[in-house]
This record gives sequence, C-alpha cells and structure tokens, in this order.
Amino acid sequence: MKLAQRLALGYVRGKLKLLSKVSKRKAAEKAFELFCTPQSRNLKRRPPIFKEAELIQENFQDYKLVGYRWNKGGQRRVLIIHGFESSVVNFDHYIKPLIRKGYEVLAFDAPAHGRSSGKQINALIFRDFILHINKQFGPIHSFMAHSFGGMALGLALEMIPHDDAYRVVLIAPLTETTTSMGTFFDLLRIDPATQAEFSALITRMAGKEPAWYSLRRVMPNLKARVLWFHDEDDALTPLRDAERVMADGHPHVEFVISKGLGHRRIYRDNQVKKRIVSFL
Repeated sequence: MKLAQRLALGYVRGKLKLLSKVSKRKAAEKAFELFCTPQSRNLKRRPPIFKEAELIQENFQDYKLVGYRWNKGGQRRVLIIHGFESSVVNFDHYIKPLIRKGYEVLAFDAPAHGRSSGKQINALIFRDFILHINKQFGPIHSFMAHSFGGMALGLALEMIPHDDAYRVVLIAPLTETTTSMGTFFDLLRIDPATQAEFSALITRMAGKEPAWYSLRRVMPNLKARVLWFHDEDDALTPLRDAERVMADGHPHVEFVISKGLGHRRIYRDNQVKKRIVSFL
C-alpha cells in the first residue's frame, strides 16, 4: 500500500472511530456511504471496437447511463456486466467473437462507473439498473457478469421470468455480501456495535438482512444454465464462498476453477474467453 493510501486509510479509520463515540448509527451511515462509493473511476481510452458501436445515452432514476450496442437485430442479445470500480471497456475482447456468432451485444457502464453519472451504487441500484436495461433494450437471453455485477445479475434474474434457454456466465462473482462486509469492517477497524448498526441500515433499505444478498440463496431460484468461473487465488471474492454453492449440487450450474488468474486476470484469459463465448 502506498504512503498516500495508508494516510487516507488512517484518516478514515480515525474519523469513523471518533464518530462512533458520538453515535454508532451515524458512524454506520458514514461507513455505508463509503461502502457504496467507488474510490476510482475507469475512464481509460475506449478500445477501437467501441468506435464501431452505436453509442447509447439512457436515463435511469437520477443517473445518465452511457452504453454501447453492436450488431443491432442479431439473432440473440447478450449483456456484458462489469464489476465494482470497473467499466465495460475492460471486456472489449469479447465483443467481436460474440458478433461473429451473430449476437447483438449490449454493454453499459453501471451508475457511478465509467462514463455513466453518479457517485454511489449498491446491490439494489445495480439490480434495478440491469432490470431497466432488459426492459428498454431486451429481452436479453444471455448475460455475462464479473464480480459485483454477478451478485446484481442474480438478484435481477429472480425478477425476470426466464427458462433454461437463458445462459448466464458468472466470472469471479461476489457470492456473499456478508463476506465483503467483513473485509470492509476489518479494513476500517469498525467496532462490533457500529457493525450491528451497519447491518440494521441495510435491513431497513428493503426489509432484507445482509445475508439475503447472496448468490447461494439465489441459485435455487434460477432456471437459466449457469457457467461459473472462479480462481483459487481470488483475494476479493474468495473461492470458499463459491465452494459452498458447489457443495449444494445444482444441476444447472457448472463450475470452472482455475489457479493463478486471481480476480481480474481471469476474464482476460484467452481460454476462459473461448469457453464463455462458446457457452453463450
């Protein structure tokens, strides 16, 4: 960790600790705000394939979304969904192979990401964003999602009527929100009482406890065929959470476990790409 990052982390820890002495609830609210705020925005130059796309600007809630469409009217629509602090520009190498299959390809930066507007996102906003794209530009029958996008996609598909003709690719998905919360609490050294208020805040949002935001809970409710990639060395979405889903033995879910690709290199791997394009 760089010195500037250490100093910033120390400042945030100190601020939350001081605030928690005044009010555990206010400290939890501030922590949740941080939890939902991407600390970086991917604005790198768009790869050449994006110059061939139809540029779409779409309103969603209070956000201005930026998206792209290739091969409009193709035989099947596929939606590419990125993860936290990422952007669809990172998935440029999937677009031409999908077009060659005759697919219409859709890709949007989620709220607070890439070239879309906003400063914060949570699982419900991300879910509703996917539902909005499906309503406005669908129906979509094939999806590929990375990291936090995988969790949001699972929540969205619970609300989209679908069958086993649908295809879903999950790449290193966030499997359990409680795991991410635990990592966040450890990083910021949040005390147990403030953690309890943090969980209560999430529950008040939609009447669902943090454990409800779980791909393990979602999987039995999906009818789509699912291809799930995970790496043993993933430090952000640990394999142990995915292994619990594997142990449940869902016949519609196939797992591919790799080693040495981590959380992000996994979707850049050429063999992974070929497997995904073939499956979709």
